[in-house]
Amino acid sequence: MAVEKKTFEAFKLNRQLLNAIAEVPYDEPTPIQQKAIPTILNGHDVIGIAQTGTGKTAAFVLPILMKAKYAQGHDPRVLILAPTRELVLQIEENIKLFATYTDLRYTSLFGGIGPKSQIEALQGGLDIVISTPGRFLDLYSRGEITIKMLKTMVLDEADKMMDMGFMPQIRRILEVIPTKRQNLLFSATMSPRVEELSHEFLEFPEKIEISPQATPATLVEQRLYEVPNFRTKINLLYWLLTDSDDIKKLIVFTKTKNHADNVFKFLSRKIDAEIRVIHANKGQNTRINAIEAFKNDEINILVATDVAARGIDVSSVSHVINFDVPLIYEDYVHRIGRTGRARHTGVAMTFANEAEMLHIDKIEKIIRQPIPKFPMPAQVPVEETTKDERQQINREIDHFKRKADPNFQGAFHEKKKKARAHQSKRRKKRR
Repeated sequence: MAVEKKTFEAFKLNRQLLNAIAEVPYDEPTPIQQKAIPTILNGHDVIGIAQTGTGKTAAFVLPILMKAKYAQGHDPRVLILAPTRELVLQIEENIKLFATYTDLRYTSLFGGIGPKSQIEALQGGLDIVISTPGRFLDLYSRGEITIKMLKTMVLDEADKMMDMGFMPQIRRILEVIPTKRQNLLFSATMSPRVEELSHEFLEFPEKIEISPQATPATLVEQRLYEVPNFRTKINLLYWLLTDSDDIKKLIVFTKTKNHADNVFKFLSRKIDAEIRVIHANKGQNTRINAIEAFKNDEINILVATDVAARGIDVSSVSHVINFDVPLIYEDYVHRIGRTGRARHTGVAMTFANEAEMLHIDKIEKIIRQPIPKFPMPAQVPVEETTKDERQQINREIDHFKRKADPNFQGAFHEKKKKARAHQSKRRKKRR
């Protein structure tokens, strides 16, 4: 017996939204959309646990647009909070896509640029505001945002908000906005801090969990390479890019701005391709322009720190490379979730030195599966680890072991202990 195909028509969305959906085009709702859209339309508070690339933004944007229907009044009725300006812009892009046949008014608020144009948009009248917590509080404290008409509040990427220390700002926002409202919280993981926030924020919520918490997208093939040092990582990256035609569109994630810049400089010299780099030191317009160029296929390699890990919604990313292992383990899921999106398959490769291999074990516990280990290709030159990098790796190993065992005193202490024991032995022999 044939299974009936789910359609967006079944949600009884208005014709304006259905026409926009048809133009995207969306063939059928994803699992998170199938469960979340009717629940939100029925007015329930919702906790949505879903990985990136599952269509979760549309899962809350579509019912919000349906409930808001048309431009009304002057003050915003919907507030959507997200942790980074990139994610704020991504959500605005979704709203723009689906609200194209409506007269709904919306704007993005975020830091890094002057507030003048954002204030002008607020003064012109709005239905929906998408904002980072800091900029919202800044403009609210100036008297530029009136919140008495708010009926719906969304926290997107709640786990990232907790990681970035936004809990105090969120609590301040919850104190000032109307208490009678619908609340929606979306997160990739249900960490203890997110659970604590959900108790403060939601009333009798419906929990929608599409896949086990912190599991990577099923369409992503994962690979792990144990690589001794930075220069050998560069050699492996270069070999992967020049040996295979499979890498069509790539994001390289690094843990520091310095690593990002160094990788970018190397690739710019060696690879015949358009490449950009984004991190916190890059200006707002530079970052936005780089992401837009990446989306529009004007560039096919993007080097980024985790500032961009959740702000890039590009369905055609074929590969992700973790040049460095993320130290916030849940970020591994978000990084590799940049590929394998919108039912496309993808490959995520991770390079790990001796210190980083200690974190791989923790990541595997979180994702509840091993990351398949691949041997270093014989053609890749293995460089000698410099003295400075060796010391840095040793410090990281000591730090990791000290966290696991507060009594651990470090490799340097062990060397001194062995040296003292050796000297003592020699003295005894002389006697």
